[in-house]
Amino acid sequence: MSKWNYGDVWEAVADELPDAPALTHGDRTIRWGELDVRADNLARWLLAAGVVHQDKVALYLYNCSEYLEATFACFKLGLVPINTNYRYADDELLYLWENADTVAVVFHGTFVERIEGIRHRLTGVRSWLWVDDGTASCPPWAVSYAEAVGTTGEVAGANGGGERVRGPWGRGPDDVYMLYTGGTTGMPKGVMWRQDDLFARLNSAGFRRYPEDGGPDDVRAELQRSGPGMTLLPACPLMHGTGGFTSLECLSEGGRVVTLASRQFDPVELLDAVGREKVNGLIIVGDAFARPILSALDAHPARWDLSSLVGIISSGVMWSEETKQGLLRHRPAMLLVDAFSSSEAIGMGSSVSSGASSSKTARFTLGPEVRVIGADGGDVEPGSGESGVLALGGRIPIGYYKDEVKTAATFRTIDGVRYSVPGDYAEVGTDGSIHLLGRGSVCINTGGEKVYPEEVEESVKTLDGVVDAVVVGIPHERFGEEIVAVVEPSATAPAVSAAAVIEQVKSRLAGYKAPRRVRFVTTIGRSPSGKVDYARHRSETAEWAGVSLD
Repeated sequence: MSKWNYGDVWEAVADELPDAPALTHGDRTIRWGELDVRADNLARWLLAAGVVHQDKVALYLYNCSEYLEATFACFKLGLVPINTNYRYADDELLYLWENADTVAVVFHGTFVERIEGIRHRLTGVRSWLWVDDGTASCPPWAVSYAEAVGTTGEVAGANGGGERVRGPWGRGPDDVYMLYTGGTTGMPKGVMWRQDDLFARLNSAGFRRYPEDGGPDDVRAELQRSGPGMTLLPACPLMHGTGGFTSLECLSEGGRVVTLASRQFDPVELLDAVGREKVNGLIIVGDAFARPILSALDAHPARWDLSSLVGIISSGVMWSEETKQGLLRHRPAMLLVDAFSSSEAIGMGSSVSSGASSSKTARFTLGPEVRVIGADGGDVEPGSGESGVLALGGRIPIGYYKDEVKTAATFRTIDGVRYSVPGDYAEVGTDGSIHLLGRGSVCINTGGEKVYPEEVEESVKTLDGVVDAVVVGIPHERFGEEIVAVVEPSATAPAVSAAAVIEQVKSRLAGYKAPRRVRFVTTIGRSPSGKVDYARHRSETAEWAGVSLD
């Protein structure tokens, strides 16, 4: 029986590779031995603060080394790190941290003002750890993260002899790792993975394949044989599954994670880092990242050294084959992997392009434990033109945290086997490949972020002069989908401007949820029951914007 636990695995890496680089942010690199000690010190501080087994620690951070360092400390103690979208507004943060039963928050200084506005309502949070980012100073209600971590001291583990930290309850394969995701309804849900299941699922697609039924001794043996792993640069946020999951796997393979210092995506900064740090793997989110990278390369084709780059992996939003082929012109030897996964279902399918081959946009090869279930409950026949819902078996999550109803809806038993069915629809080609059709709901995916129309609509409708509103997503070349608000203005109130509608949403929700354009109509045309025809509004809005839905 397998016994995978990330705390044990990462300590095994530190034992074998204490002098190998683990984390690089900007011009600072932390080696594995130092990372181990710093995570031990933070874990020791959290123990003194009164945490207990499986307590939740929120990470309210931009990409940085502290994000993964604090994650390591949580793993050591059997705590649950909680990813926090740093673009959330007050009510969204309150919901997330209260739903997760958060007891501690690690946050960047830039968020001090926002936290001060809601802290009095977060009675369950007992500890606040301030990470210095050169903005606001440490408030009196928080503790400096640097002080909690302390000095690096002596290298822990077999190569240094330091004392490792474990909670009195120990740690094991049943410890939970939780990732909050929007799912297919408006409020975020905590997807609960057993660490053993998550490790086995991620490692099955890794570069170093440990035995599924193995453990830390297998990690030590592999590292003794082959040395440090690859250098990975997640260009997307660590707080999303694409960046977070790939970073977990990279570190488990004895590799290094490089994060960019800028908080706005800059393709020039990224390409500079690829050359400077000899990056092997780049993690992006579709065309939203790939197109700017390609534009920079096309503008300066001889500027960057890409010789270390083995591959680019994308997940979360469309990555067009045209853009892939453009990137391959600059580095034909690399592989481009379009991974079709979600927080609830890792490894549903993949599409690989190289200098010698290509794949159609949104067409994937099914994973070995995936079925496409038709309306009759049976498997969709390849080439039939029938659509079905994707179902992933094997290693899947426990369910959603504190939500039995949604757990039952997504994690279903079919023919006696438990499957994860997040709601993705597809057709099956005659060759067995799948063509994605999208979610069965009206969820909008813009730049890898999930946006739910009802939530945005409610914000729009609070604006004076708005009678009704519908929010739809239409195709966008870079971001996958663009949010458009369809607004029915009042005939008597002062005229409402598009700018006012957009600002109203930005004042209440995260900025990425705001519409980029506004279309005014004489009536939304709801049914007598109050329902709205989203398909019609999306079609009409696409025609209005001059884009095709094909």
